[in-house]
Amino acid sequence: MNPLYSALPTTIFDIMSGLARETGAVNLGQGFPEDDGPLDVREAAAAAILAGPNQYPPMRGLPALREAVAEHYGRLGGVSLDWRTEITITSGATEAIAAALLAVVSPGDEVVVFEPMYDAYAPLIRRAGGTPTAVRLVPPMWTATDDQIAAAFTPRTRAVVLNTPLNPTASVFDDAMLARIAHLCVAHDVIAISDEVWEHVVLDGAQHQSMLSAPGMRDRTIKIGSAGKIFGMTGWKVGFVCAAPALTEAVARAHQFLTFTTPPHLQSAVAFGLGKDAAHFDAMREGYGRSKARLELGLAAEGFVTLPCAGTYFLNIDLVGSGIALADAEFALRAVKEAGVAVIPLSAFYEHAGEGRFVRLCFAKRDETLDRGIEALAKARGLFA
Repeated sequence: MNPLYSALPTTIFDIMSGLARETGAVNLGQGFPEDDGPLDVREAAAAAILAGPNQYPPMRGLPALREAVAEHYGRLGGVSLDWRTEITITSGATEAIAAALLAVVSPGDEVVVFEPMYDAYAPLIRRAGGTPTAVRLVPPMWTATDDQIAAAFTPRTRAVVLNTPLNPTASVFDDAMLARIAHLCVAHDVIAISDEVWEHVVLDGAQHQSMLSAPGMRDRTIKIGSAGKIFGMTGWKVGFVCAAPALTEAVARAHQFLTFTTPPHLQSAVAFGLGKDAAHFDAMREGYGRSKARLELGLAAEGFVTLPCAGTYFLNIDLVGSGIALADAEFALRAVKEAGVAVIPLSAFYEHAGEGRFVRLCFAKRDETLDRGIEALAKARGLFA
């Protein structure tokens, strides 16, 4: 067995969702919406299955989907892309991240990451032969100073992986933060792998800015998007890699030996969905905003303190601020077993001991599920505070 993987623990998402199933607990842990996404997009996939073809599509993705990605980002994201040379379709955003890292990172390279971070980054960096170098973001606004960011860049730094909006903190890197990272990338000749899968889930007036648009970054950014996040259909696993031609070529060569291609009927349906007008995406954000407000208000009424949420469909509870002395991992395990609600401890998003006072909740749920979750969390607070 490869020790790089055999030593890795089971992901916290699998553990908590498994416990939720075993105990019948309300699952506010793993990040998936409770509905199944836009009906017309699903109908487009069903029609494509019946109409065919159902054989291998082109390795880089159906031309119709690559064109739709370029059109969508040009219309709604302010990013101009050539669908022929700057877009590759992958089997989900995690595969896109893996392909990007394998394309860019060589043994001995260093890769800057921002903690807390999506748990796939560090193992994939190591699989590519690199070493992750972490910049720790400071709550409640999840920021870092210029000096802290600059100290992470060395002569061996080859890439930086950033995620905005950021899972799990629900924060958004503003233009100033992106410009600071961009300045260091240009100065050190570094490639930015920009995980922007939550780009459409920005709330409370926050704005998403792609790293592709940051100063000096058009030719040194690999932007990653996700149909699963855009349409709330996390099981579809259709990702987009957008980058200048030379970077796209390198990522595509890695992608061809990972999954090679992605189901054609899903690609056709995503192409259809990306053509929806801005009103669809506005309505989606408004729906998430209502759910966030419901969860925030309900938790506040029960004595919980939550952190700001500018993006993603996650809300974080400050355990210490809420009068709970338990570390986040212990709270999460006891809450699912004793109070009937599954949450995710933020300490799971650090490679080494990190913040142990926050737990993450997913609010992309029906009202009744959120209400049951609030009731169960109130029970947990009564038991543990």
